[in-house]
Amino acid sequence: MFDLSTLSTFVAVVLGLFLIPGPAVLLVLSRTAQGGRKIGILTGLGIATGDFVHTLFAAVGLSAVLMTSALAFNVVKLVGAAYLIYLGVRAWLEKPHNPSLPKVSPITPAKAFLHAIPAEVLNPKAALFFLAFMPQFVHPERGSTFVQFAVLGLILVALSSVYTTLLACSIRWLGLLTHRLSWLKRWQGKIVGVIFISLGLKVATQQR
Repeated sequence: MFDLSTLSTFVAVVLGLFLIPGPAVLLVLSRTAQGGRKIGILTGLGIATGDFVHTLFAAVGLSAVLMTSALAFNVVKLVGAAYLIYLGVRAWLEKPHNPSLPKVSPITPAKAFLHAIPAEVLNPKAALFFLAFMPQFVHPERGSTFVQFAVLGLILVALSSVYTTLLACSIRWLGLLTHRLSWLKRWQGKIVGVIFISLGLKVATQQR
């Protein structure tokens, strides 16, 4: 269903995107700082669950588009590629800043997990990203598009769960490392910009 090149590219892009401290990462860090590792880990698992919900929504919607028209599916991929390029250019041009952790109230581990799911599911930017990102790795000629979406979603969820767990378990060490690696703050926008632009251009070129 997937060749090694597609899977390795997908994993590499996802790992690259983890370098950027988005709202989900900041939520995990703030929960961990306030409630401890267990709270942080379950928050990360809730976010990963929300990401899989986004994957299923994208799978159902875009698989329906494919059943209607293969041309329409390719148009969706090209529009998604253009959106990724736009995100890449914006990230490249954005000035470095120090994201602040959101303020959160005390919470139990179970509620931390349950609250993180809708926080991620109801994020419209996350929904747009999944609609643009996932189709770039789906190839209808290789089998069921729904299954391909689901497999990619499970891989992303697994990587996200491991990543947020590591964050929650090493928040103090991470703070010291981040302070020392000040250059990463200056270049993180450029890094994600290159990732988005490269992926968008690759897909756009393949469609010609």
